[in-house]
Amino acid sequence: MYLGFRPVRREGVPGVATGRTLADAALVAVGGNGSRSGPKGRRPTTFRRTAIRLLGLLAPRRRTVLLALALGAASAGLTALGPRLLGHATDLVVGGSPGAPAVFGVPAASGVPFGAVGRVLCWALLVYTGAAVCALLQARVTLRVIGHLVHDLRARVERKTAHLPLSHLDGRPRGDTLSRATHDVDNIAQSLQQTLGQLVGSTMTAVGVVVVMSWTSPLLTLVALVTVPLSGTVAARLARRAQRQFKAQRAAMGALTGYAEETYSGHALVTVFDHREQAERRFARHNGDFHRASLKAQYLSGLIPVAMASVASLTFVLIAVVGGLRVAAGALTIGTVQAFVQYARLLGQPLGQFAGTANLVQSAVASAERVFELLDAEEEPPDPRPAAGAWTPRPVRGQVVFDRVRFSYDPERPLIQDLSLTAGPGTTTAVVGPTGAGKSTLVNLLLRFHEVQGGRILLDGTDISRMPRGELRRHICTVLQDTWLFTGTVAENIAYGSRREVTREQIVAAARAARLDRLVRTLPDGYDTLISEHATQISAGEKQLITIARAFLADAPVLVLDEATSSLDARTEALVQEAMRELRAGRTSLVVAHRLATVRDADAILVMADGRIAERGRHAELLAAGGVYTGLYEAGFSPSGHSAPERT
Repeated sequence: MYLGFRPVRREGVPGVATGRTLADAALVAVGGNGSRSGPKGRRPTTFRRTAIRLLGLLAPRRRTVLLALALGAASAGLTALGPRLLGHATDLVVGGSPGAPAVFGVPAASGVPFGAVGRVLCWALLVYTGAAVCALLQARVTLRVIGHLVHDLRARVERKTAHLPLSHLDGRPRGDTLSRATHDVDNIAQSLQQTLGQLVGSTMTAVGVVVVMSWTSPLLTLVALVTVPLSGTVAARLARRAQRQFKAQRAAMGALTGYAEETYSGHALVTVFDHREQAERRFARHNGDFHRASLKAQYLSGLIPVAMASVASLTFVLIAVVGGLRVAAGALTIGTVQAFVQYARLLGQPLGQFAGTANLVQSAVASAERVFELLDAEEEPPDPRPAAGAWTPRPVRGQVVFDRVRFSYDPERPLIQDLSLTAGPGTTTAVVGPTGAGKSTLVNLLLRFHEVQGGRILLDGTDISRMPRGELRRHICTVLQDTWLFTGTVAENIAYGSRREVTREQIVAAARAARLDRLVRTLPDGYDTLISEHATQISAGEKQLITIARAFLADAPVLVLDEATSSLDARTEALVQEAMRELRAGRTSLVVAHRLATVRDADAILVMADGRIAERGRHAELLAAGGVYTGLYEAGFSPSGHSAPERT
């Protein structure tokens, strides 16, 4: 069977360099800058680097990607063949031409051979049906690939956030990080689902159309492609301006999300201090920034398909004029010109789709850039390998030693300088001092939220920097000043303190030890009451009691209490302190506190000032010394928080 691709006469200059022209047009249509981004040797733009990196995530599923490309190529080839068949049918209807080629074995003839026309149309129907089936399969495979890509990207973001140091999270708005991990990943997923399949199919179609056009008539191919550089130039200029607005849009979204998260979290304080109007004005400002950036981005990207359509109309006119002249000269048939008009339409569709999806592509790349910034952030130093003398698991007694530790958040402003202390099993060591003295920083260093910059911290004689962080933290039970609850039942929140499976009886026993059981039973569903971080049915003190109950379940040899009773009333605190005496028995307890009731019974009290241990001793000894501790005590360092009682 003979496939008649030969034109009546091959005209023009052979070897038209259409492949590169189309590739450049495709790139600029979605916001790139073609193969020449400026002077020779200049680095690719951020858009191109980010887009290439995003597509590089498809590498683990290259076989599926190749299948999608193969289906796209088959669909493109069949689509490109369709106009040639319809053009041949037109030649048969108008009487044919002595030089007209045969298609699928059906020769051109004089008159109107309805049988031959019917066979050609049947072939055309089969070709278009096959193209549609291949396109549907290609779209389905592409969506599966995109689904896996986004799934893997979410997993990478989750793993990354789990390994980010505390300094990274503290140095940025939580809402912005949340926006990167949720909104930006969602935007990538939605944009790719709407564009990638179209772009693959459109690119294949454009390549197939250009190949068939070049084979049929190089002259008309040149006419059809002469406007492509113009389209690319217009689209590139608009796309570059739109890309800046899309980046501003995503940044404004992060700022808006961060502010909304902060405002909703502190809604009670905003209301108490009557800052609702100020909050609304700030929200309106962030919302306005996002609206203006979005409007500019959508407007500029929306101009791209309009410009492309205008250029496409010029292409149709040129093909009609030049093709009509060649038909009049007997060099081409009417069917060939008709096929070229269809080819120009098919060629314009991919370019139009590139332009129409430019806003989505640019938005996806802008989001990908923010996500990649998160993925590229510096992680915590990795745990040491066993071969390097790392921690060997063994029973832990709980002796903690700070040996000439030095640390500062800002190199220009030293915080902790040459600090040494020892806390042994069965003892309670309290750390007190004015705000900003570095008390809570000691807890962060012990838990390796930050790494010491000088000296070392030892646990049972082993440098904790040689221990895996998970193993270290498994031996330390911590009750922090800031409570944190997750969405779940009261029982589930208490059980969070244990790494092993616990029974309801153990949960209730821990709640009783923390003086929480009576309060829980007053809730609507008791221990099955659903609560969250922002729950209003429990008070701040009750939230803190839940975190203390976790400590009773943890059963770790080292207990760290960082202002653990700051939200409790005096009576409840006295009861909890009594329970904590039992909890501290046999454990190494490190207590950071401001209130006297927490520290006066400690075996040793360390007074911090200017990043150093200014005084050491027991409560009575420090009061008798008349130093820094006495000043803090007399300034209100008492159970009532008011004037200090007589010295004891």
